[in-house]
Amino acid sequence: MQIAYDNPDDLKHRSDAVVFNGLAYISGALPHDVSAAVADQAAQVLSQLDARLRRVGTEKSNILSAAIWLADVDGDVAAFNQVWNAWVVPGRLPARVCVQAALQGNAKVEIAIVAAVPAA
Repeated sequence: MQIAYDNPDDLKHRSDAVVFNGLAYISGALPHDVSAAVADQAAQVLSQLDARLRRVGTEKSNILSAAIWLADVDGDVAAFNQVWNAWVVPGRLPARVCVQAALQGNAKVEIAIVAAVPAA
């Protein structure tokens, strides 16, 4: 059994991703600029997820599921969905849950994903 941990910043409490048995479990990503509008925060998070996916040998077309947390679902889901819909690959939409939650550091969005990793 081989488990690969992607932790480029040597974080003490989590890895950015863990790969096991052809699946990449990508930790929740938060925006760097929490003062930005939800659409900008979503773009920041999706950019981070693209980088994490690349580091473990996969891409967004292989995403199987996404967990999305918004600080204000009713107020922000429409703006979030515009950014999300432009980012996801048409015809390859992952299973998804989107819920409201109090997020770290006044962030408006956090996303965690699971993606298939193609055999090398």
